[in-house]
Amino acid sequence: MAYTELSGVRVPIRMWADPAEVEDSAMRQLRNVTTLPWVRGLAVMPDVHYGKGATVGSVIAMEGAVCPAAVGVDIGCGMSAVRTSLTANDLPGDLSRLRSRIEQAIPVGRGMHDEPVDPTRLHDFGAGTRAAWDDFWSRFDGVADAVSFRRDRAGRQLGSLGSGNHFVEVCLDTEGAVWLMLHSGSRNIGKELADHHIGVAQGLPHNKGLIDRDLAVFVADTPQMAAYRHDLFWAQEYARHNRALMMALLKDVVRKEFRKAGPRFEREISCHHNYVAEERYDGMDLLVTRKGAIRAGAGEYGIVPGSMGTRSYIVRGLGNADSFQSASHGAGRRMSRAAAKRRFTAEDLVEQTRGVECRKDSGVVDEIPAAYKPIEQVIERQGDLVEVVAQLRQVVCVKG
Repeated sequence: MAYTELSGVRVPIRMWADPAEVEDSAMRQLRNVTTLPWVRGLAVMPDVHYGKGATVGSVIAMEGAVCPAAVGVDIGCGMSAVRTSLTANDLPGDLSRLRSRIEQAIPVGRGMHDEPVDPTRLHDFGAGTRAAWDDFWSRFDGVADAVSFRRDRAGRQLGSLGSGNHFVEVCLDTEGAVWLMLHSGSRNIGKELADHHIGVAQGLPHNKGLIDRDLAVFVADTPQMAAYRHDLFWAQEYARHNRALMMALLKDVVRKEFRKAGPRFEREISCHHNYVAEERYDGMDLLVTRKGAIRAGAGEYGIVPGSMGTRSYIVRGLGNADSFQSASHGAGRRMSRAAAKRRFTAEDLVEQTRGVECRKDSGVVDEIPAAYKPIEQVIERQGDLVEVVAQLRQVVCVKG
């Protein structure tokens, strides 16, 4: 699908969604972003919808500035997936034990580990882990004073899932191969860092009189920008470590549960979809904020999940510069969590997740598949951004 370019705005808004299908509140957010003088372009993904701070499914390219509320509070949120040597024939008819083992190994909701996980003790976590781990934690000493006392909790939350739309899944592709997939971010430390810096930005003189106070920015060559960049990139790294630890724990569960099959694992795919990257386009060095979008550079692998009970996709980027080399991050909500809870019941959830071993209680009704856009339509609309490598359907889904 070719993009649609909106007129009447200061910089181009290129949309891979049908503008007529985007809610008015999201369209206002998109137009408001273009009023910032630092913005050089805005790409809108097919899973676009209204979001806190900025529109989910948007890619904001700025020169010499970054908007912390646009990045949001779950800094570095993203996905990881890996194909295994197991097949559907290796799976038992009753998957409840496997789900229970996963929930025992990976804390969910507000849970955390009793002690920080030592990555060097995890099977094949990676060479040189200790040095990289020590370097990562040494940089925590430079984070904002407002959250510096949270180190112990941040350490124990590494390797934990969180709640909301975060999940751990066991999936099957169309060839019957078993995949492991998970979705999580920077846990509470990312949220607290984000909240702190959003507050700082909103108090800066140059942000007075904005059309939307959530558009408050940090600008280049200021101490506030330097402090945010330090904490932002640290939190993004925390999120990546969090997913890597969970995947290592998940692999260990699979090794134990399928010991006789001797499972092997291919190279992991990992991608942020709430983050900032330094990239160059049209001769400009830009800070690109992907708010609910993945990087889709030529040949780069990404993950586009559906909702619990539908399909997910492993994709390969086509490097389309018009979208700032980006693609959608998922199905995208078509109704709010509150609206989903009003409209659907636990019985509806049971029906819509038939065949999936997962929670089916009222506590996760807001994650019901019908609350999300059709993932097939989202994939179809970005045929010039990514190509599909694998199509997955979940058989186990663990929610926070």
